[in-house]
Amino acid sequence: MSIDLLLPVEDMAAAHTALQSDLSLGRKIRIHTKKDGIPDLKNVQIAIVGVMEGRGAVDNVGTGKSLEKVRKYLYQMFPGNWHLKIADLGNIPKGKETGDTYFIVQDILSTLISKDIVPVIIGGSQDITYANYRAYDSMEKPLNIVSVDNRFDIGEMYPGLNAHNYLHYIVMDKPNNLFNYSNLGFQTFFNSQEEIDLMDKLFFEAYRLGEVNHDITCVEPVLRDADIVSIDMGAIRMSDAPANNNAVPNGLFGDQICAISRYAGISRKVSSFGIYEYNPKYDQREQTAHLMAQMIWYFIEGCNLRIDEYPFESKKKYKKYMVMVENETINFYKSDKSERWWVEIKYFHNNLEKSTLIPCTYQDYLTANNQIFPERWLKTFRKLN
Repeated sequence: MSIDLLLPVEDMAAAHTALQSDLSLGRKIRIHTKKDGIPDLKNVQIAIVGVMEGRGAVDNVGTGKSLEKVRKYLYQMFPGNWHLKIADLGNIPKGKETGDTYFIVQDILSTLISKDIVPVIIGGSQDITYANYRAYDSMEKPLNIVSVDNRFDIGEMYPGLNAHNYLHYIVMDKPNNLFNYSNLGFQTFFNSQEEIDLMDKLFFEAYRLGEVNHDITCVEPVLRDADIVSIDMGAIRMSDAPANNNAVPNGLFGDQICAISRYAGISRKVSSFGIYEYNPKYDQREQTAHLMAQMIWYFIEGCNLRIDEYPFESKKKYKKYMVMVENETINFYKSDKSERWWVEIKYFHNNLEKSTLIPCTYQDYLTANNQIFPERWLKTFRKLN
């Protein structure tokens, strides 16, 4: 099994825990060290995995290195009132070819996910998202991917899989398990009009940076519906995360990416979470490593706050609101537990009428009351029908 190929956490990060308080996170989690070996996964619910592969990076050579810097800051933080068991399994080494690394990543993540362990991946270049996606192949279920990125990464498949075209491979390669792809924080000038049109044609979702900046809560329903969350550190403004050769002046703020990480953690459906494109040679005062550690902390915090809601419990327990838009009756549901909203979509499959709920916002409900179809409802309705 590929899990035996994992390298222990770097000595510097492991030794750093000895200097920390007994109450710190580094003293609470199970760490893969040279001395103790790979920790027992019994009762573990979250596993941190580093990936030392950066050959798929585009104009960002140096990713996949110095992951101990992220761990150093993570270990010295204090956990919240957490009940979940956490392990740090160390690092996946570079294979002889990038395809070898993808295979190992796919195998290890598949093993973890099958054990109901949520992997937190520290990359490495963002093409590792493709291997993460392939880790679900044996489950044969439709998947939703959310990418936080200023680009769609749907470039041409030539000359090979990389961080700027991995979505093209996900869409085109078999087996195709992708149901929906959502991008958070894209910037129009980094994406051609053809790519923007293609996203719309495929009924994928894309939220401009301005939309996310205006109201960060608009991304919560998208993350609530995700299976895989992939974050490119280049989506964060250079002043907050300089450790990326593709970093740009405009982007998400540090507190915003932490909020997004927390939303991802709270989502009962998210089963893998990856942070990519960290390049230590550009990291002034290790600022980006510190921010990544905070992102992981907020994701774990969110996981500890998860509650069972749809689809993990029946919609019959929710308050139902019916809205007539044109000639279509749209049913909205609100949870008394969290006050979160869902909207029902009816469709035909094999000549039988079926229905499903997708997460939405209270604003979507207000939009429907104004006789306008909510954007999320409309795209999913067209995709299913």
